[in-house]
Amino acid sequence: MTRCSDFIKTEFPLIDDDLKQYVEDVLENGAEDFEDSEEIYEAVGEVLHEISGDKSEDEIRCICDKLLNMLKPNKEVVTNANGLTKVLNAPIHLGSMAANLESNVDDIKSIWVTQRDDSLKVDAKKLEKAQAKLQEKQEKRSKDHTKAPTPAKLESATASQVTSKKESKMEAKGNNRTQDIRIENFDIAYGDRVLLRGADITLAFGRRYGLVGRNGLGKTTLLRMISCGQLRIPSHISVLHVEQEVIGDDTIAIDSVLQCDTEREELLRKEKELSAAINSGTADAELSNELTEVYTQLQNIEADKAPAKASIILNGLGFNKVMQSQPTRTFSGGWRMRLALARALFSRPDLLLLDEPTNMLDIKAIIWLENYLQNWPTTLLVVSHDRNFLDTVPTDILYLHSQRIEPYRGNYEQFIKTKTEKHKNQQREYEAQQQHRAHVQEFIDRFRYNANRASSVQSKIKMLEKLPELKAIEKEVDVVLRFPDTEPLSPPILQLNEVSFWYRADTVIFSNVNLGANLESRICIVGDNGAGKTTLLKIIMGLLNPTSGIRIRHTHRNLKFGYFSQHHVDQLDMNVNSVELLQQSYPGKPIEEYRRQLGSFGVSGDLALQTVGSLSGGQKSRVAFARMCMGTPNFLVLDEPTNHLDIETIEALGKAINKYNGGVILVSHDERLIRMVIEALGKAINKYNGGVILVSHDERLIRMVCKELWVCGGGSVKSIEGGFDEYRRIVEQELEAANK
Repeated sequence: MTRCSDFIKTEFPLIDDDLKQYVEDVLENGAEDFEDSEEIYEAVGEVLHEISGDKSEDEIRCICDKLLNMLKPNKEVVTNANGLTKVLNAPIHLGSMAANLESNVDDIKSIWVTQRDDSLKVDAKKLEKAQAKLQEKQEKRSKDHTKAPTPAKLESATASQVTSKKESKMEAKGNNRTQDIRIENFDIAYGDRVLLRGADITLAFGRRYGLVGRNGLGKTTLLRMISCGQLRIPSHISVLHVEQEVIGDDTIAIDSVLQCDTEREELLRKEKELSAAINSGTADAELSNELTEVYTQLQNIEADKAPAKASIILNGLGFNKVMQSQPTRTFSGGWRMRLALARALFSRPDLLLLDEPTNMLDIKAIIWLENYLQNWPTTLLVVSHDRNFLDTVPTDILYLHSQRIEPYRGNYEQFIKTKTEKHKNQQREYEAQQQHRAHVQEFIDRFRYNANRASSVQSKIKMLEKLPELKAIEKEVDVVLRFPDTEPLSPPILQLNEVSFWYRADTVIFSNVNLGANLESRICIVGDNGAGKTTLLKIIMGLLNPTSGIRIRHTHRNLKFGYFSQHHVDQLDMNVNSVELLQQSYPGKPIEEYRRQLGSFGVSGDLALQTVGSLSGGQKSRVAFARMCMGTPNFLVLDEPTNHLDIETIEALGKAINKYNGGVILVSHDERLIRMVIEALGKAINKYNGGVILVSHDERLIRMVCKELWVCGGGSVKSIEGGFDEYRRIVEQELEAANK
C-alpha cells in the first residue's frame, strides 16, 4: 500500500489528506476482491475525477490499471493459444504478409487466434462470485438512496475591520467613554460571497437609524456581527439584539420583563436578605446603614415604578392584564418574540438592534411601537421594510447597496427625495465629464501629429489624466412579480352564511358571519392577533369546518387555492436549492420551467442554485411564492405575505395582485401594501376581472389592494365603510382611551 500511497500523491499533488486516506482505505479493503482495473475505477474513479480537475477518463483508467498492478503484482497475464503476445505498435501490410504466408506463419498466428483458447471459457464459480458481488453493490446503492439526505452544511458569516491605534490604546486604558459608535473600514462575507467591503458606519448617541436595502445584501448579517462582537465597538456600550424568543418556563410574563433589569433585581435581593437578618434579631448598626443605602439606590432608579413601566410596555404590545400574569410557557412563539421585544424596550440598552420588529405585531401594536420609539432615549438601529414605520421612527437612514453603506439624514420619505436628487446630479456630472473628455480627446486626435500644436496636445493629455474618474449611476433593477393567468369562473365563488366557530364552548372565535367573495373581490382582513383571521382563512379554504353555519364554494373542479402561510419558511426544505424544491413539489417538468418560474419572482441565476437555508428571509419568501404559483391557483389566500420582503418587493407584490385575474384574500398588517392596492385599484377596476381576499398588517399593501375592509374581532367579523383610514382612526381612539 505504500507504493499505492506514493503513486496517488504523485499523480494528484493537490489531494487533501482526508480524500487520500479514503482512497487508500477503499483500495486496501478491496485489494483481494478486485478482479480487474474496471472494478477499481468503479470504486474510486469518481473521486479521482473530482480531485484531478483536468485529467481525462482514459487517463484515470490508466491510473487504475497501474494501481491494480501495484495491488496484485504477481497477477498472471493471459496469452493467446500460441503462448505469444504480439503488440501492434506500427502499421502492417496484410497483403505482403499473405504473400509470404509460409515464411511468417508465426507472425500471423500472433495476430489471429487460430484455435480456441480454453482459458477464455467462462468459469462457473467465478461467474457466480461476480453475480453475487454485483447483487451486493445494487442492494447497497438502493439502501443509500433510501437514507435521509445529509443536512447541507450552511455557510457562516465572517467579519473583519481596521481599528486605529489611538482608539485601541484608549480602549485598553479604559479611557474611551464616548457614547457614539464608529465602525470603520470593515468587511463582511457570507461564505465566499462578499456582502460589505471597506464599509463605514457611524451611529451617533440618541439618534434612530433605519437600515434599508434589497433582500440578501446583508442587513440582518450586519446586526448579528455587531451583537456577537465580530465587529468591535467600545466595550462600555451595552448592546441588545432582539432576535431570539423568550424561553418558555413558569416565570410569569411581567416578571420576565422585570428580571432583565439586573441592577434592580440585585438591589431587591440585597434588601430582602438585609431585612431578614435585621428582623431575626441581629441588631447591627452596619446592617442598618447598608439597608439604608440599598433603599436610597432603589429610590434613585425609581424601582417602585418599574412594574408599572413594564405593564405599559406589555399592554402596548398586546398583553392584557390576564396575559401579563400567565407563565411564559403558555405563549406561542410569536408572543414570546413580543416578550423579547418588551424586555429590550424595558432594559433600554445603549444600542438597541431590531430586525423587522413589526413582523410579529398587529396594527394596533405597530402604531403603539411607532409612538413609543419616537421618544427612545439611546441609540436605535432597526432593519425594517415597513414604509410607514420608516417614515415615523428613524431620524436617519442607512442605505446598504453595492457592498457599502450610505448615510442620509431624515426619514425614509426624505431619503427617497435626497437619493433621487443626488443620483440625478451625479449622473449629470458624469455625462458632462464624458462630453468634456470626448471633446478634449477629439482635439488630441486631430492635432496629435501637428508640430505647431504639440505643446497644446501634451497639456490636454495631462489634463485628461488628472480628471477624477466618475462612474455612471448603477440603476437597481426593478422588482417584478408575476402571478399566473387563470380561467374566469362564474360567481358565486365563496359564501359564508351564518358561520360560527369555536374551539371550546366557552371560547367563541366569531359567530354569525355572513360574507362573500368572487374573482372580482379584493378583500383585506385586519384585526388584533388572536382575533381569528387565520382561522377564518382556513374555514374559507375548507381546512377547518365551521362549528355552525354553511360554507359554500364554487363546485367547478378548476377552483384551486394558493395558500401563502405566515409560517411559510417552516414549510421549506432548507437542505436543497430552489430548483430542487420546485422539483420535489411538481416533478417531471423541464429544468428551464423551474428556472423560469423562480425568475418570475426574482430568484434567478446562481441564486436559484443556492441552498434555501443560505437565502435571506425575503428571498425565502419569494421562493415560497414561486412554489405556490407553480400549481396555477385561481384564488390566492395570502397570510402576512410582506414579512421579510423588502420595500421594492412589497411594491411589486401590490402591483402583481392588481394584475392577477383570480381571487385574492390577504391578511396583512402592512398599511403601505393595503394603500397601494386601493390606489391602483381605481385605475385598473374597469379592466380587471379577478378577486382578492387579503389578511395583512401591512398598511401600504392594504391601501394598494383593497376596496373592502373586513375587521375581525370582538367575536365577529364585519365590513366597515371608509377603508383603512377609518380603521386606523378607530385604532388610535382605542389606544388613547387605554392610556387615560
